[in-house]
Amino acid sequence: MTRSWQTTVAIGLLIVAAGTLAAAADGPLMKSAVFQWDQLTVTKTEIGARRTVVRAPTATLDELESHITTLNPGQSPHPPHQHPNEEMIVVKEGAVDAYVNGEWVPVATGGIIFFASNVPHTLRNTGARDATYYVINWSPPGMLKNRTVAQ
Repeated sequence: MTRSWQTTVAIGLLIVAAGTLAAAADGPLMKSAVFQWDQLTVTKTEIGARRTVVRAPTATLDELESHITTLNPGQSPHPPHQHPNEEMIVVKEGAVDAYVNGEWVPVATGGIIFFASNVPHTLRNTGARDATYYVINWSPPGMLKNRTVAQ
């Protein structure tokens, strides 16, 4: 039996709509937004500071999470760890080493790091001044329900 392209498109749209409704059931979907640096709350930590940006479901993700970390010189946010979601980091200022694929790789201001799913990773501030970086995590549909690896 051969399906028409219209039937295939309709099925695809139903799948997308179902995914959107499932995300909406977990909380309100994130709308377009602007996050101003000077309006983010700074929380001091033992290693520096953290600014929470967002943690919410979107139309296509179970969760979009973003925060900004400032590391004091010589500090690391945590030992190497892994989790199912993928993560991207943009170094705003300072110098860090990223633990990527079992190796420490230097990353300067403006550098971008991608941490793949379930691969051990971390950062450490290797400079003489604070290092600040943006963290963006995303969890596709179904990932939060099926999470089995501790973060």
